[in-house]
Parts: sequence; structure tokens; C-alpha cells
Amino acid sequence: MAELRLFSSPDVARELGRLRGAELNFDPHDLSRLRRDPAWQVDHYRKKLPAEPPGEPIEGGSWSVARNLSMEYEFVDPSIVRAFFDPKEVFGQRTMLLQIRFWGLRIYAGVRVGGGDESSRVEEGREALVSAWNYRTLAGHFEKGQIDYEVWKWLDTGEVEFRIDAISQASTGSHPIVDVGFRIFGRGKQKQFARNGCERMARLTREALAGADDAPGPGSPVGSIAVRPSKSL
Repeated sequence: MAELRLFSSPDVARELGRLRGAELNFDPHDLSRLRRDPAWQVDHYRKKLPAEPPGEPIEGGSWSVARNLSMEYEFVDPSIVRAFFDPKEVFGQRTMLLQIRFWGLRIYAGVRVGGGDESSRVEEGREALVSAWNYRTLAGHFEKGQIDYEVWKWLDTGEVEFRIDAISQASTGSHPIVDVGFRIFGRGKQKQFARNGCERMARLTREALAGADDAPGPGSPVGSIAVRPSKSL
């Protein structure tokens, strides 16, 4: 069940331990059918990032910077969502406790990471190198579905872009207040989350490439737990 709190915080280590045994609240093997189901929301967001020379990504270039920001979950607006996790867990099997902030409330819900790979893809006859990962909602989350995060570099032109693709539906049985609130305000918050994430990714990538002093570093450890992002920017 999603937790609703005003001031206090849960025992993060204990919650992560509990969530590791939780099942997903939807069938990820059914995504192709669900994307055609009008009862599910399907979203696609794209944001251009600073370009590189054509060819493979360069060390310290736009693609590698954005890839790291993506996998560290630094692109997320911390005024909306923060993530707690054990950095010692294998990335592609990582469990995260999300803290969603809304009107002074802090709502906690669990997700599980998947992917974390790099692959060559061809789209409209053009080849790109793609860094991709996702997370999927666990039982007790106030919504169900999957969000994919991808950083693309087009090898022919050097263009770099960040993509967020999501499929979601309101869940039930998390918390009565949270369930009602999500049905009223959830769609707007979903769009805000993705749009802010895209804009923040572009800004942080530019700042990192420019060597900005306030560009984000790794998230701060909390005991043996890490929190991303570590500060508001």
C-alpha cells in the first residue's frame, strides 16, 4: 500500500527490504496489447540535447553525460519526485522507493528497475546508439505501468536526444486519499513530471558540458541508501 505522510519519513531500508519481495501490479509481457487499449495512457516525450560530431559517442560528450544523468535519476525535478535505493544492488534489478511530493504531502510507492543496456537501433533508416532503462510499478502503487528512459545519438549527424515513453493506468487499493487524488490530479502531474524531466535533462547536460560549478554530482548517501536527486537546482 502506498504510504501518505505529511512530515515524517518511513524507515527507508526496511521499506526497500519489503518492496524487494513485492510483485509488479501489471503484466509487462502484455504491454503491446495495453498500448492499444484506450483505458491506458500512452505518452511520448522528446527533447533535443547538445549535439556531438557524427559517429560513436565521444568521452565526456553530450551522450555520455546525459546517459549518466539518466541512470543516476538526476534529471528528475526533486520538488516532484525523489528516489531512494541501495546503490549496491545490480542496476537492472534495482528496487526503488519513490517519494512523490504533492501539496505538502509525501507519498511513498515502490518501483523496480529493468534494462540498463546500450544497443544500436535503426529508425526510419537511420542508425542510433541508445542507452535505455525503465522502471515498473509494484503492488501497492497508486498507478500501474512502465516508464522508459532513453538517450539516443544519431550516428550520421551527431544529434543527441532524450526520450521518455510511458504507459500507465490508475491503480486501486493503495490509499483512499491517494487513489482519489490521482484520479483528479494525476494526469496533470504525469505531464509535469515528464516535461520538467526533459527540460532539466537538457539544462543539466549543457551545464555539465560547460563545466558549471553547480552541475550535479552523485546523489547523497543516507546510511547505506542513496537518494536521487541529492539537491534542488
